[in-house]
Amino acid sequence: MNHRFLAALALTPALIAAAPGELGLVQNHLQSVQSMTANFTQTDRAGKVLTGVLTLKKPGKIRFQYEKGVPILIVGDGKALWFLDYSVGQKQRWPIGNSPLGVLLNPDKDMTRFARVIPGGDPRVISVEANDPKHPEYGRITLIFLRNATAPGGLMLQGWVALDAQNNRTSIRLTNTRFNAPVSDGTFRFNDPQHKTGQR
Repeated sequence: MNHRFLAALALTPALIAAAPGELGLVQNHLQSVQSMTANFTQTDRAGKVLTGVLTLKKPGKIRFQYEKGVPILIVGDGKALWFLDYSVGQKQRWPIGNSPLGVLLNPDKDMTRFARVIPGGDPRVISVEANDPKHPEYGRITLIFLRNATAPGGLMLQGWVALDAQNNRTSIRLTNTRFNAPVSDGTFRFNDPQHKTGQR
């Protein structure tokens, strides 16, 4: 599940590049966010729900800290994105530049040709869908923003829905979001599951 979740997120970079209209608003929002913390709720296609805390700091740092008892951790330490499974003592490394979260963490990449705004009935909501036809294994991701004058760039990221190449759906909902507060670099350190199984 988490590998599909990561693969679909590879498309998030498409949202950062310069673009007119609503896509430009999304770009402005993402470029205005230097750090972010939020509670997240993750729901997979079977309806299994996991919760946790998301922490982001540019450039290149992100952490999905799952709830107590879930032996999984996803961390971007500025150089690489790590998927860590403490239950089996395994880790997987993605270079930040090619990782699913790479462009969300690097606002300099230009991939607007992969992103489009999805028309909706609620003018307060902006939904942006991204997919890379050259890499169908990344699947498709739709990020959902709510217009909010108090948030950076006038938008608040509500969450996203990721579909993998097999149409398996994972949704993330964000709450209690805080922007641009100080975040320690120590937040993005982790214990190696191959050496210290069971610890995070």
